[in-house]
Amino acid sequence: RRRVLAAAIEFIDEHGLEALTMRRMGAHLGVEGMALYRHVTGRDDLLDGVVELVVDELYGDPEVYLLPQHGWQDYLQRLAHGVRRIALAHPAVFPLIATRPPAAPWVRPPLRSLRWLESFLEALTTHGGAAVAAYRAYTGFLLGHLLLEVSQRGVPISPLDDPEATPAADGGPLDQYPHVRRLQPLLSEDESVAEFEESLENLLERLQRVLRESRRPGSIS
Repeated sequence: RRRVLAAAIEFIDEHGLEALTMRRMGAHLGVEGMALYRHVTGRDDLLDGVVELVVDELYGDPEVYLLPQHGWQDYLQRLAHGVRRIALAHPAVFPLIATRPPAAPWVRPPLRSLRWLESFLEALTTHGGAAVAAYRAYTGFLLGHLLLEVSQRGVPISPLDDPEATPAADGGPLDQYPHVRRLQPLLSEDESVAEFEESLENLLERLQRVLRESRRPGSIS
């Protein structure tokens, strides 16, 4: 099963998600498509396994710690960068992490793993209920930023996205939009790394305030 899932990731990386069928996967592995059903029950099971295997790459990342070794801020920074490395290594796979059913419906993307959820809560366990608020804010930031980043690389985020489409300004030439035309060079610059770092730092500062408030006498935790 693991070989089939790894091959599916490789196929999606090369050809995109829409091209994936059981028949094509069989051809990719040099077997009949029906032979795959010994390992997966169908395309949905295959995609669920792909998400699980991709998220599991975090365990092999030497820069990511399952438990906080140098404080919760360091733990969250390392985890965020690990998830980003996965998104950039498998941009066509990453949107699946946002949509595939998790092990439990309250496990939020992109940390589609009960083990990583447990690890996250363990890192912030002394802060009681604020750990849940931190988890929601953290996963919301990661998912929003990384989906935007992979979409900028031409990955369709929804079936309506067309990576081959040519952007057009609402029915008129660019000359009708002088500010857009003047600032086009700046708008075209790829500042993804700087934006990620700045947003992550701002998030961690906000979480520090939230967690500090949760530890004050009389606060609910």
